[in-house]
Amino acid sequence: MLTDSSIKVVRVGATSGAEGGIFQYIPNTFNATNGTTVTFQFTGAPGNHTVTQSSFADPCDPLAGGFDSGWVSIPSSPALTAADTPEWNLTITDDTKRMVGAINAPTTGNKTFAAFEAAAKAFKGTPAQVEGGLVGVGASASAGVGPVPSGVKLFTASAIATTSTKSSAATTSGSAAAAPSSTSKSSDAKKLIASSFVVLLGTAIGISLA
Repeated sequence: MLTDSSIKVVRVGATSGAEGGIFQYIPNTFNATNGTTVTFQFTGAPGNHTVTQSSFADPCDPLAGGFDSGWVSIPSSPALTAADTPEWNLTITDDTKRMVGAINAPTTGNKTFAAFEAAAKAFKGTPAQVEGGLVGVGASASAGVGPVPSGVKLFTASAIATTSTKSSAATTSGSAAAAPSSTSKSSDAKKLIASSFVVLLGTAIGISLA
C-alpha cells in the first residue's frame, strides 16, 4: 500500500508474466488525502483496458451516472514507453474514497479492499459497459484520455446513463469487464485525442478494470 502524497501514479494493466496477470492496477490499493492527484497510466499491456466508476455493491458493472475512461486498445507491438503512454488523471477531494483498485479502503469491517476484490471475483455474467462518461456521480472530467500515441485506439459511446442496464449473456470471471466486439462498436466508436483526463471525486467510489 502506498502512503499519502500529492501525486499518485497507477499502472493500468500488466504483462501476462506478472504476478496477478494482465488485469490489475499497480498498485491496487493506497491511501490519499484531499487534493491528491491520481494518474492512471495505460502501460502498453496488449488488449482493451478501461477504468470505470462502479460501486462496492456491484463492482463489475458501471455505476449509474458514473464516469468511464472508454476503451483504450493497446496493440501487441510496438511496446509503448513511459513517455508516450495515455494517462487518466484524477484529483481526490474527499478522504473516504474506495477505488478493483482502492483508494482509502477501510482496513476493518465488511467493506475492505479484500471484500471488494472478492465480490468482483465472484461476479457471474457479462458486465454492462457504456464508455466515455466524463461526468460521474460526485465526479467530473475535463477531457478524455490522452495523449494518444500511434497504434493506440480509444473508443467511446454515449455517457453512462443515470440508470444502469445489466447484461446477462456469457459468464465471465474475475473483475475484468467484457471487451467490446468489433461489430457492436464499429458504428459508434470514435478516436479521442486529448492531453489528460482529470476527474474531481466527491463520493466513495469503486473502479473496475478491463
